[in-house]
Amino acid sequence: MMLRRIVTAAARPSSMASMATRAFGGAPDWHGTTILCVRKEGKTVLIGDGQVSQGSIVVKPNAKKVRRLEGGVLAGFAGSTADAFTLLERLEERLEEHPGQLTRACVDLAKAWRTDKYLRRLEAVLLVCDSKVAFEITGNGDVLEPRETEGGVSVMGVGSGGAYALSAARALADMPGVDAETIARKSMEVAADMCVYTNHNFVIETLDENDDGKEDTEEGEKEKEAK
Repeated sequence: MMLRRIVTAAARPSSMASMATRAFGGAPDWHGTTILCVRKEGKTVLIGDGQVSQGSIVVKPNAKKVRRLEGGVLAGFAGSTADAFTLLERLEERLEEHPGQLTRACVDLAKAWRTDKYLRRLEAVLLVCDSKVAFEITGNGDVLEPRETEGGVSVMGVGSGGAYALSAARALADMPGVDAETIARKSMEVAADMCVYTNHNFVIETLDENDDGKEDTEEGEKEKEAK
């Protein structure tokens, strides 16, 4: 009887760890993407790679995980694509209810995500920004805002290669003559070289305080060079 109790007790932590690994709201173990947001000198850049992985297999190399929403809002996601699209739809609904109030919309989404019986089963994480603020939204009810450096630069990364991209971006953040898009590209290249779940097919969305922003991709640039 005593041996049986010891074996049962020893098995519990591993089972709990496996449950936490599966749940994005618990102790996340994100695979399949890297999303990075960089804001410097009035310019905001959101960049993501295009790789979709299923275990050790690359299912798709050019998925678009960074999107432009209404009202000058950019959003990127890591995790299940279907779950992320469901959350983005809910975010768009909140933005329609509170136009121009990204902070309030993100907080409302986080509350619903944590408390709604259906939404709390969704496995994804969102990185949302406009020209002024950026937030990471999780199923834990977290709405996290990046800390600005002394030079007024803020960076935030999520996904399997998020830590690599974030570290590189912080190292480049205060370098003179390096703009936000250059920081984002170089940081994502570091993440793609180090993370097996991240590739070099980048999708980039930008916002500027003086315009509506633009969309760019590595593939688009190659086509322009060919012409």
